[in-house]
Amino acid sequence: MTKIREIFKGLLINFQFFTIIPIPYELPMDKKHITYAVKTFPILGLFQGGIFAGSLYLLLNFTPFSHLAIAFIIWLLTIVVTGGLHLDGWMDASDAFFSYQDREKRLEIMKDPRTGAFGVISLFILLSGRFLFIYEIVNMLTSVSFILILIIPFLSKSLMGYLLLMVPAARKEGLGYFFQKSVHKGALIIYPLYLLFFLGLVTYLFPQAIWFVIVLMLITITLGLFFKQKIIKWFGGITGDVLGASVEGAEWILWMIVWLLHYYVTG
Repeated sequence: MTKIREIFKGLLINFQFFTIIPIPYELPMDKKHITYAVKTFPILGLFQGGIFAGSLYLLLNFTPFSHLAIAFIIWLLTIVVTGGLHLDGWMDASDAFFSYQDREKRLEIMKDPRTGAFGVISLFILLSGRFLFIYEIVNMLTSVSFILILIIPFLSKSLMGYLLLMVPAARKEGLGYFFQKSVHKGALIIYPLYLLFFLGLVTYLFPQAIWFVIVLMLITITLGLFFKQKIIKWFGGITGDVLGASVEGAEWILWMIVWLLHYYVTG
């Protein structure tokens, strides 16, 4: 029971840091609980995916709203649930990347509280693209769609944990470094178990969705390897902003893949 409580506290740390859900408790921030927080990143993502998929189902079946209105609400939820935390990282990392400066200068740009033109433009492209994907998915919805929407945050948060522990820190400060220094890489051993469990559950309950889920998982693994290499090349390592940008970028690509699957496969 003690271990279960500790795991639960680790999950609550994730809610406290990465969502707008109010957690009115002072949670322990020692290495043990931070480790459990990282180990439960995918569960946090599954919770977020459940909000999106569940809200979509309720809006479609119990409201008179148009598909456009429903798509807008789901799109808004993808922003609100995280409090825009990762979007801030997306803008800062975009400003730094498109400055075409050396690594040290890019890190300085990310620390600047001001947002530049490239940050604003990249945010517009990210959010407008995501809205397009969601709107057209809603218009071509099938039973498989709910599973695919459910898994997007699950995969992106798994990617976040992988990058956090497998890419060295660019600087010894910030939220990313705080989590990284507290957790051993061995914590990631549970991530493949999450994936296998999810695959088994989908195979049993929604066998028609299994190949789509496998495609998304393989794409996420490819993104993880690609991001790992490029983050070191472009920024010299991970920061909280780069981590947030990676989550947003991965989710944008996964939404796009789900959109394309609806066009060419499920539709």
